[in-house]
Amino acid sequence: MKNTIKVLMLASTLTVIAPLTAHAADNYPSQMIKLVVPFPPGGPTDGLARRLAQEVGAELKAQVVVENRGGAGGNIGSEYVANAKPDGYTILFGTSGPLAINTSLYQKQKYHPETSFEPVIKIGHLPNILVVHPSIEANNVQELIAFDKQNPQSLTYASSGNGASSHLAGVLFNDLAGTDINHIPYRGTGPALNDLLGGQVSMAFTDILTALPHITEAKLKPLGLATAQRSQALPKLQTIQEQGLDGYDVSVFFGIVAPAKTPDDVIEKLNNAFVVAMSEPEMQEALSKQGIVEAELKTPEELRTFIKEEVAKWNQVITDANIQLD
Repeated sequence: MKNTIKVLMLASTLTVIAPLTAHAADNYPSQMIKLVVPFPPGGPTDGLARRLAQEVGAELKAQVVVENRGGAGGNIGSEYVANAKPDGYTILFGTSGPLAINTSLYQKQKYHPETSFEPVIKIGHLPNILVVHPSIEANNVQELIAFDKQNPQSLTYASSGNGASSHLAGVLFNDLAGTDINHIPYRGTGPALNDLLGGQVSMAFTDILTALPHITEAKLKPLGLATAQRSQALPKLQTIQEQGLDGYDVSVFFGIVAPAKTPDDVIEKLNNAFVVAMSEPEMQEALSKQGIVEAELKTPEELRTFIKEEVAKWNQVITDANIQLD
């Protein structure tokens, strides 16, 4: 009899809890949403996040506030979100580093991009571009490869630091092209760019936003886009793939993720809000001007698959090059 009473009480409790849980999800969002950018203020990631926060907030009828938590290549802010309550009120504006590359660079990383998050949407990607100082006697990728082989150890490429996408882009280029271009790491994009403009280094694989003004002023010479597709910002410039390096594809991707175990219906609401925000004509124009290609992968599951593929890709590159940052 006692067991029967316990079963009836449990069933009654679950009957009450179920509609309350569903009702709570239906009311999402009912408070401010924190969009965590795992980098300091400024730069393309922060700027895009702030623009999107306004549009998404308007769609959800809730305040979306950008919170910068920089450090350790994006790991600090990403770990913060991974450990946050999975209720949809703390989400991450992630990039290639914290969502794909860092897990192979940092042995002590306390989260994993494939298991610590629920994917929401891939926003897009910022193409990297191969640029050289005007003094370099090469006007395309094949001429650069030939120059390197005729003048071994003479070329150098600058990066914003060990393990950065601008570093790994060069590692992958050397691997596919059979070149031996020396890597010169800097502490940030600014110092690397300054030395490239001054001719202290030969070339760089940098993002198109950074390079474009200097290309326009003929202070840098573009040789090829590092992505699989051409960019609207420089539509006539061939990709590195088109110039003979099959499989070469390096860009900084942007993706929104939430803590693992965030309810599916909350993820769906967030996904829908970002899709609407990304579809606004003004947003499309802004992305086009920045050289950001609109994401083709819009569903959470497509982003999950994409992250898995990127983790595997960069793990292979990093392992082969024996790169570790801790």
